[in-house]
Amino acid sequence: MSKIAIIGATGRAGSQLLEEALRRGHSVTAIARNTDKLGVRPGVTVKQVDALDADALQHAISGSDVVISAAHFATLPAGAVIGPVKRAGVKRLLVVGGAGSLLLPDGSRVIDSPGFPAEYKAEASAGAEFLEALRQEKELDWTFLSPSALFDGTGRTGKFRLGQDDLLVSSDGNSSISFADYAIAMIDEVETPRHSRQRFTVGY
Repeated sequence: MSKIAIIGATGRAGSQLLEEALRRGHSVTAIARNTDKLGVRPGVTVKQVDALDADALQHAISGSDVVISAAHFATLPAGAVIGPVKRAGVKRLLVVGGAGSLLLPDGSRVIDSPGFPAEYKAEASAGAEFLEALRQEKELDWTFLSPSALFDGTGRTGKFRLGQDDLLVSSDGNSSISFADYAIAMIDEVETPRHSRQRFTVGY
Protein backbone atom coordinates (compact mmCIF):
# COMPACT_ATOMS: atom_id res chain seq x y z
CA MET A 1 0.00 0.00 0.00
CA SER A 2 1.28 3.44 -0.93
CA LYS A 3 0.53 6.88 0.44
CA ILE A 4 -0.60 8.82 -2.62
CA ALA A 5 -1.18 12.57 -2.67
CA ILE A 6 -3.43 13.75 -5.51
CA ILE A 7 -3.35 17.43 -6.45
CA GLY A 8 -6.65 18.34 -8.09
CA ALA A 9 -8.53 15.41 -6.56
CA THR A 10 -11.98 16.81 -7.36
CA GLY A 11 -11.40 17.16 -11.11
CA ARG A 12 -12.52 14.68 -13.74
CA ALA A 13 -9.16 12.91 -13.87
CA GLY A 14 -8.33 13.41 -10.20
CA SER A 15 -11.61 11.97 -8.95
CA GLN A 16 -11.13 8.79 -11.00
CA LEU A 17 -7.54 8.48 -9.77
CA LEU A 18 -8.87 8.76 -6.22
CA GLU A 19 -11.42 6.00 -6.82
CA GLU A 20 -8.88 3.68 -8.45
CA ALA A 21 -6.33 4.20 -5.68
CA LEU A 22 -8.92 3.46 -2.99
CA ARG A 23 -10.17 0.41 -4.91
CA ARG A 24 -6.66 -1.04 -4.64
CA GLY A 25 -6.22 -0.28 -0.95
CA HIS A 26 -3.92 2.73 -1.11
CA SER A 27 -4.29 5.66 1.26
CA VAL A 28 -4.91 9.00 -0.41
CA THR A 29 -4.33 12.62 0.54
CA ALA A 30 -6.89 14.44 -1.58
CA ILE A 31 -5.82 18.02 -2.28
CA ALA A 32 -8.16 20.57 -3.79
CA ARG A 33 -8.99 24.25 -3.54
CA ASN A 34 -12.63 23.38 -2.84
CA THR A 35 -13.05 20.09 -0.98
CA ASP A 36 -16.84 20.18 -0.57
CA LYS A 37 -17.27 17.34 -3.08
CA LEU A 38 -14.95 14.98 -1.21
CA GLY A 39 -16.78 14.38 2.07
CA VAL A 40 -15.46 11.97 4.70
CA ARG A 41 -14.31 8.56 3.45
CA PRO A 42 -12.14 5.77 4.85
CA GLY A 43 -8.61 5.91 3.50
CA VAL A 44 -8.85 9.57 2.45
CA THR A 45 -7.26 12.56 4.15
CA VAL A 46 -8.75 15.75 2.74
CA LYS A 47 -6.58 18.87 2.47
CA GLN A 48 -8.12 22.15 1.31
CA VAL A 49 -5.16 23.89 -0.31
CA ASP A 50 -4.55 26.45 -3.01
CA ALA A 51 -1.85 24.58 -4.92
CA LEU A 52 -0.22 27.89 -5.87
CA ASP A 53 0.59 28.38 -2.17
CA ALA A 54 3.96 26.62 -2.21
CA ASP A 55 4.31 26.29 1.56
CA ALA A 56 0.78 24.95 2.00
CA LEU A 57 1.26 22.45 -0.82
CA GLN A 58 4.59 21.29 0.57
CA HIS A 59 2.98 20.70 3.96
CA ALA A 60 0.01 18.85 2.43
CA ILE A 61 2.13 16.36 0.47
CA SER A 62 4.80 15.74 3.14
CA GLY A 63 4.99 12.08 4.11
CA SER A 64 3.61 10.82 0.80
CA ASP A 65 5.28 8.06 -1.21
CA VAL A 66 4.17 9.58 -4.50
CA VAL A 67 2.46 12.75 -5.67
CA ILE A 68 0.10 12.76 -8.65
CA SER A 69 -0.62 16.17 -10.16
CA ALA A 70 -4.01 16.20 -11.89
CA ALA A 71 -4.38 19.99 -12.03
CA HIS A 72 -4.77 22.09 -15.16
CA PHE A 73 -1.43 23.15 -16.61
CA ALA A 74 -2.61 26.67 -17.40
CA THR A 75 -3.33 27.31 -13.71
CA LEU A 76 -0.55 25.25 -12.10
CA PRO A 77 2.78 25.41 -13.97
CA ALA A 78 5.62 22.98 -13.51
CA GLY A 79 7.58 25.10 -11.05
CA ALA A 80 4.59 25.36 -8.73
CA VAL A 81 4.54 21.56 -8.43
CA ILE A 82 8.17 20.48 -8.74
CA GLY A 83 9.50 22.86 -6.07
CA PRO A 84 7.11 21.86 -3.25
CA VAL A 85 7.45 18.14 -4.10
CA LYS A 86 11.24 18.31 -3.83
CA ARG A 87 11.17 20.37 -0.62
CA ALA A 88 8.69 17.90 0.90
CA GLY A 89 11.19 15.10 0.29
CA VAL A 90 8.86 13.12 -1.98
CA LYS A 91 10.88 11.29 -4.61
CA ARG A 92 8.19 10.35 -7.15
CA LEU A 93 5.98 12.72 -9.14
CA LEU A 94 3.42 11.44 -11.63
CA VAL A 95 1.62 13.93 -13.86
CA VAL A 96 -1.70 13.72 -15.69
CA GLY A 97 -0.40 14.86 -19.05
CA GLY A 98 -1.98 16.16 -22.22
CA ALA A 99 -2.23 14.78 -25.73
CA GLY A 100 -1.04 17.97 -27.43
CA SER A 101 2.65 17.14 -27.13
CA LEU A 102 2.24 13.63 -28.58
CA LEU A 103 3.59 13.00 -32.06
CA LEU A 104 1.72 12.34 -35.30
CA PRO A 105 3.00 9.90 -37.97
CA ASP A 106 4.86 12.71 -39.77
CA GLY A 107 6.76 13.56 -36.57
CA SER A 108 4.90 16.79 -35.85
CA ARG A 109 3.10 17.42 -32.56
CA VAL A 110 -0.66 17.10 -32.22
CA ILE A 111 -0.84 20.69 -30.96
CA ASP A 112 0.79 21.94 -34.17
CA SER A 113 -1.68 20.20 -36.51
CA PRO A 114 -3.96 22.49 -38.58
CA GLY A 115 -7.17 21.17 -37.04
CA PHE A 116 -6.15 21.53 -33.39
CA PRO A 117 -8.96 23.37 -31.55
CA ALA A 118 -7.98 26.93 -30.69
CA GLU A 119 -9.80 26.80 -27.35
CA TYR A 120 -7.47 24.02 -26.12
CA LYS A 121 -4.25 25.60 -27.36
CA ALA A 122 -3.30 27.46 -24.15
CA GLU A 123 -3.75 24.40 -21.93
CA ALA A 124 -1.98 22.12 -24.41
CA SER A 125 0.94 24.53 -24.74
CA ALA A 126 1.26 24.74 -20.96
CA GLY A 127 1.24 20.94 -20.83
CA ALA A 128 4.06 20.72 -23.35
CA GLU A 129 6.06 23.23 -21.29
CA PHE A 130 5.44 21.15 -18.15
CA LEU A 131 6.79 18.06 -19.90
CA GLU A 132 9.91 19.92 -21.03
CA ALA A 133 10.49 21.14 -17.47
CA LEU A 134 10.31 17.55 -16.23
CA ARG A 135 12.79 16.45 -18.88
CA GLN A 136 15.27 18.95 -17.45
CA GLU A 137 14.67 17.75 -13.88
CA LYS A 138 17.72 16.00 -12.38
CA GLU A 139 16.43 14.87 -8.98
CA LEU A 140 12.83 13.69 -9.12
CA ASP A 141 11.71 10.29 -10.35
CA TRP A 142 8.97 11.63 -12.63
CA THR A 143 6.46 10.15 -15.06
CA PHE A 144 4.15 12.04 -17.43
CA LEU A 145 1.16 10.05 -18.71
CA SER A 146 -0.50 11.55 -21.79
CA PRO A 147 -4.08 10.51 -22.58
CA SER A 148 -5.29 10.00 -26.13
CA ALA A 149 -6.85 12.86 -28.10
CA LEU A 150 -10.37 12.36 -26.70
CA PHE A 151 -10.14 12.18 -22.91
CA ASP A 152 -13.68 11.67 -21.69
CA GLY A 153 -16.14 9.33 -19.99
CA THR A 154 -16.02 7.15 -16.89
CA GLY A 155 -16.40 3.69 -18.45
CA ARG A 156 -13.97 1.26 -16.84
CA THR A 157 -12.98 -1.59 -19.15
CA GLY A 158 -9.37 -2.30 -18.13
CA LYS A 159 -8.61 -2.89 -21.82
CA PHE A 160 -6.26 -0.39 -23.42
CA ARG A 161 -2.88 -0.02 -25.09
CA LEU A 162 0.22 1.80 -23.90
CA GLY A 163 2.58 3.77 -26.10
CA GLN A 164 5.48 6.17 -25.72
CA ASP A 165 5.52 9.50 -27.58
CA ASP A 166 3.23 8.75 -30.53
CA LEU A 167 -0.53 9.39 -30.47
CA LEU A 168 -2.39 6.09 -30.24
CA VAL A 169 -5.12 5.67 -32.86
CA SER A 170 -7.45 2.66 -33.02
CA SER A 171 -8.18 0.66 -36.17
CA ASP A 172 -11.37 2.70 -36.70
CA GLY A 173 -9.40 5.95 -36.68
CA ASN A 174 -10.33 7.12 -33.19
CA SER A 175 -7.94 8.24 -30.45
CA SER A 176 -9.59 8.07 -27.05
CA ILE A 177 -9.41 6.92 -23.43
CA SER A 178 -11.87 7.21 -20.56
CA PHE A 179 -10.91 8.84 -17.27
CA ALA A 180 -11.49 5.54 -15.46
CA ASP A 181 -9.25 3.48 -17.75
CA TYR A 182 -6.64 6.23 -17.69
CA ALA A 183 -6.69 5.97 -13.90
CA ILE A 184 -5.99 2.24 -14.11
CA ALA A 185 -2.88 2.90 -16.21
CA MET A 186 -1.69 5.61 -13.81
CA ILE A 187 -2.16 3.57 -10.63
CA ASP A 188 -0.50 0.60 -12.39
CA GLU A 189 2.51 2.90 -12.81
CA VAL A 190 2.38 3.83 -9.12
CA GLU A 191 2.43 0.17 -8.13
CA THR A 192 4.87 -1.12 -10.77
CA PRO A 193 7.04 1.68 -12.16
CA ARG A 194 7.91 1.05 -15.80
CA HIS A 195 8.30 4.58 -17.11
CA SER A 196 10.73 6.28 -14.76
CA ARG A 197 11.74 9.72 -16.07
CA GLN A 198 9.67 9.15 -19.21
CA ARG A 199 6.47 10.20 -20.86
CA PHE A 200 4.09 7.47 -21.99
CA THR A 201 0.56 7.38 -23.31
CA VAL A 202 -2.60 5.27 -23.03
CA GLY A 203 -5.46 4.71 -25.45
CA TYR A 204 -7.79 2.15 -26.97
